Amino acid sequence: MKIEEAEIPGCYILRDEIYEDARGYFFESFNKIIFAKLTGMHIDFVQDNQSYSTKNVLRGLHFQRGDHAQAKLVRVLQGRVLDIAVDLRKDSTYFGKYFSIELNAENRKQLFIPRGFAHGFVVLSESADFFYKCDNYYNKESECGLKYNDTDVKIDWQIEADHLIINEKDRNNFSLKELLQNNLL
Repeated sequence: MKIEEAEIPGCYILRDEIYEDARGYFFESFNKIIFAKLTGMHIDFVQDNQSYSTKNVLRGLHFQRGDHAQAKLVRVLQGRVLDIAVDLRKDSTYFGKYFSIELNAENRKQLFIPRGFAHGFVVLSESADFFYKCDNYYNKESECGLKYNDTDVKIDWQIEADHLIINEKDRNNFSLKELLQNNLL
C-alpha cells in the first residue's frame, strides 16, 4: 500500500500494490497497521456502505455532525466517479476548500477523508458501484449536507449543471454560510 497526502491535509490517496497473473489480480485494499504507520492515524472502521448510481448522478455533499462525525475510506468497484471532499473544519486554513479526484475501477485509487469534511461524488461513466468504510455509525439526527453548488466553495463537477441528476434532499442542503449561521459545524 502506498499513501500520499492530498492537497488538503488529513486527506490521503491510497494506491494498492496489485498482484496480477493469468488468473486475474489480488490486492490488499486496507491494512490498519500499515495505514497507521504511514499516516500516524489509528482508524477503526465499523460500517461498510455501497451504492449503485447511473451516469450524471450526484450524491452529496454529506456529513455527520458532532459525536457522530465519520471518517471515510472511499473507492469505486465498477465505473468512474469524480469524488469531492470539502474541508468543514472551522479551525483549518483550508476551511471551505475542496479536493477532487477521479476514482475508477481501473486506477483502483482510494481516498481517505477524515472527520470534519463533507463528501460527495458524481458518476462519470454509464454507471458506478461506490464502496466506502466509515469509522462511526450512521445517525439520522446528525445527518447534514452542504449544497453541491455553493457559490463560496465553487466546485467544478465537470458536468453541466442541467445534466446533473440530484435528489430533492441533496438539492435542499445548506450553503456554507447557512451552516455557519445555524451553528451546524
